[in-house]
Amino acid sequence: MIDLFLAEGFEEVEALAPVDILRRAGVKIQTVGVGGPRVRGSHGVEVTADVEAKDISLDHLDMVILPGGMPGTKNLEKSPVVRAAILHCAQGGRRIAAICAAPSILGHLGLLKGQTATCFPGFEPELGAKALSKDPVCVSGRFVTARGAGVAVDFALKIVEILCGAEKSRQIRQNIQCI
Repeated sequence: MIDLFLAEGFEEVEALAPVDILRRAGVKIQTVGVGGPRVRGSHGVEVTADVEAKDISLDHLDMVILPGGMPGTKNLEKSPVVRAAILHCAQGGRRIAAICAAPSILGHLGLLKGQTATCFPGFEPELGAKALSKDPVCVSGRFVTARGAGVAVDFALKIVEILCGAEKSRQIRQNIQCI
């Protein structure tokens, strides 16, 4: 199971594009509401999460996805449940994906040391990465990072490629006319 965390002020496109694309690929993903079941994005879109953070179990967790946005990133980072899920994945050799400002959370936890990463411009000093990528989406070890909302579909398709193979990613790309 993949948990995609939603905290008040999340960037809507960065959260919902991966959920949609991964579900198209048949991947088990759930949205997790931090602080309650209904979470409002940075542009006023309210989403009802599949489950509340207080109700998740780390036993089922194969991957974490962190959307960015402000103050969503800061609210994610403040959550003990989110931190526990990230560390569970990191310590268990599982994948972690973060987009926009959210890679800064991984940097603050020291997880990007020795990795190459990307993020929304201006957050680079927060990453603590070995190297910074200029690519819109970057894969380094078990980490997938991306620059921002404009590449949310590419971010999601890269995750599909990693989990389900290049052919499945290509099929979805073609089906949604993302050429």
